[in-house]
Amino acid sequence: MDYNFHTHTYRCGHAIGREEEYIKRAIACGIKHMGFSDHMPYICSDGFESAYRVPVRNAKEYISTLSFLREKYKDKIDIKIGFEMEYYPANYSDMLKNAIEYGAEYLILGQHFLAEEHPDGIYTYAETDSLDRLKEYVSCLIAGIKSGSFTYVAHPDIFNFTGDMTVYRDEMRKVCVASRTYNIPLEINFLGIRDKRLYPNEAFWEVAGEEKSPVTFGFDAHDPLSAFDGVSLVTAEKMVEKYALNYIGEPELIFIK
Repeated sequence: MDYNFHTHTYRCGHAIGREEEYIKRAIACGIKHMGFSDHMPYICSDGFESAYRVPVRNAKEYISTLSFLREKYKDKIDIKIGFEMEYYPANYSDMLKNAIEYGAEYLILGQHFLAEEHPDGIYTYAETDSLDRLKEYVSCLIAGIKSGSFTYVAHPDIFNFTGDMTVYRDEMRKVCVASRTYNIPLEINFLGIRDKRLYPNEAFWEVAGEEKSPVTFGFDAHDPLSAFDGVSLVTAEKMVEKYALNYIGEPELIFIK
């Protein structure tokens, strides 16, 4: 594996290490194509600013720092600069506009909430047996896929549904079909593997294998050591084999403009 487009920085408030440390680790481990995709700066409609994103005041610094490092290491690694962003139906246009104005080159879709996280945001990793919430999550992912703005869907199986798994599979099949139809890959997320989270969700990937959705890998690095994760790579490769996944390798970047 010589690529990774899911990398965070200390600016999001829940990652550690300087950007250059991530880059050095990636180079040392043979990564040729690297993308930084920290959480998109965003201020909610009521003025609330989340502590788990890059602060708006630091957005330009995030871009300029990585631009400097890209030039410094251009002979050793190809670096792209982007954001991980949600698809909020009511706010998507403004969020995309802001991402472009900040200077991002690409986006990955990470649907951590169903709508603005404040004041009543619904966290997608929280346990729920609500069919309505599951359907809303699926709707957001499909709309994001259809938008043509996202390079891939990060941890598409993050939604923590505790209800009828037949219903879960039926709904997630819609996401997998959209992924295949629009050729937008689904990510096997290595942070989930490393931290032994509820994702990767085997039920989801069984459906993805049946639908032959394009699949890619992402380290989801929140510390420099995770800028390469060979241990989780072995697990991900076994999943590809187990579910006959349509693993495409490095995804084709969709540049926003």
